[in-house]
Amino acid sequence: MNLPNTLTLLRIFIVPLLVVVLLTPFSENWFGVPRHILGVVMFLGAALTDYLDGRLARSRGQVTRLGQLLDPIADKLLISAALISLVENQLAPAWAVVIIIGREFAVTGLRSIAAVEGVVISASKMGKFKMLAQVVTVALLIASSVGGKPPVANFGKPFPAIEFWSVPQLKMAWQHLVAGGPTTGNDWQVLLYTAGRAMLWLVVISACTSMYGYFSSFYREFTRMDAKRNDLRESAAKLPY
Repeated sequence: MNLPNTLTLLRIFIVPLLVVVLLTPFSENWFGVPRHILGVVMFLGAALTDYLDGRLARSRGQVTRLGQLLDPIADKLLISAALISLVENQLAPAWAVVIIIGREFAVTGLRSIAAVEGVVISASKMGKFKMLAQVVTVALLIASSVGGKPPVANFGKPFPAIEFWSVPQLKMAWQHLVAGGPTTGNDWQVLLYTAGRAMLWLVVISACTSMYGYFSSFYREFTRMDAKRNDLRESAAKLPY
C-alpha cells in the first residue's frame, strides 16, 4: 500500500456514500446540507483523486500492479454510480447512461483480453477527454437539481440538442443572464440543466468514438501479432532437420 493506491481505494469507498447522499435525504437530516450540494462536492472530490493517484504514482515511482488494476475499476464504479443516480432522479435519460456504461464494460473486457496476450492498450486522448466530459456533465446535472427539479417543460425527456434553445424557460433564463437583469435560482437551474444535457450528448459521442478507437487498436495489434506468428511458423518450416 502507498499513497496513490490509498487514494484509489478512497475513491471506491466514496461510491456507496455518494449514492446514499444523492438518493436519500441523509445529509439534509443529519448535517442540514442540501444533498445535491454535498453530492457535487463528494463527486468532484472523488474525481480529483483520479487525477492525483496517477500523477503521484508516476512522480514517486510507485506504479504497482494493484494500482493499475484498481484505478479503472474505481473510475467505472464512480461514474456508473453517479449516472445511475441521475437516472433515478430523472436528470438523465436511461438510454444515454446504458450506452456510456456499456462502453465501459466493453472496453474493459477488450483491454483484459489484450492483457492476457501480453498486449497493453493505453488510454487514448479521446478516452481521457471522455472522462473529463463525464465529470463535468455529472457535476452540472447534480447541481441543477439543488432546490428541486429544474423547471423545464420537457424535464427528464430525451429531446434533441437542437431543441434546447426552443425551451421557453431556457430562453427566459438566457435573456435574464445576458440582459443583466435579476437572475433567479430557477434561471440558474435551467441553465445548468441545459448545459448538462448538452454535455451528455458530447459524452455519448466521445464514448462511442473512443470505443471505436480502442477496438481499432486491438484489431491492428492482434493482426500484427498473427502475421508475426505466421512468419515464425514459415521460417521454422523451412529449417532443415
